[in-house]
Amino acid sequence: VVTTYDKYRGWMDQKQLIPCHANRENHTCSLDLSQPIFLDSDSTMITMGATLPDYDGIGGVIGGKSYRYSGQVNSRQTDPKDEFVIKLAKKLLNAPYLWGGRTPYGIDCSGFTQLIYKCLGIRISRDSSMQALEGEHIDFVNAANVGDLAFFSKETDRITHVGMLLTDQKIIHASGHVRIDTVDHYGIYNSDLNEYTHRLKIIKRFW
Repeated sequence: VVTTYDKYRGWMDQKQLIPCHANRENHTCSLDLSQPIFLDSDSTMITMGATLPDYDGIGGVIGGKSYRYSGQVNSRQTDPKDEFVIKLAKKLLNAPYLWGGRTPYGIDCSGFTQLIYKCLGIRISRDSSMQALEGEHIDFVNAANVGDLAFFSKETDRITHVGMLLTDQKIIHASGHVRIDTVDHYGIYNSDLNEYTHRLKIIKRFW
């Protein structure tokens, strides 16, 4: 399959596929970690960031079936408030790391940043190396704002990690699990390990 949101290629069990011919312009996404969605007389759980097609404020249509959703949904914010961005990101604290994951049940570093940005109504690419090519360059950590993305490398110059900057030189990122660490001009300092774990390469701003 190729996802409509970011054109990312992957696979799924065909038995889980429901064809959905939705209006791509009229959709939103869930802000709840996990919340039921009701399709006709059935219900299923969806997670934070799940796309809700043809959404009209109450529900819409998926695969020819009407659905209802009573959870929180996002709205496009050209200048999101710091408090809202931080609260949204902290919802995923301690979510376990899973390479390729993008849900509270398993998430990787770029899946985390893409998911938070999707919930803010901002579309970015899936992988950290692709995200690093987007946005506006910020020269110094001290000049960064809440919500800016910081990109990191290890032994080589290749981008291998990304996290979202908070206040007071803190960063929230998925490394083992979603956690908050200190960041400076050198990189991420993990207080549990008493060492720098990622070397800072670049900071980007997207609003």
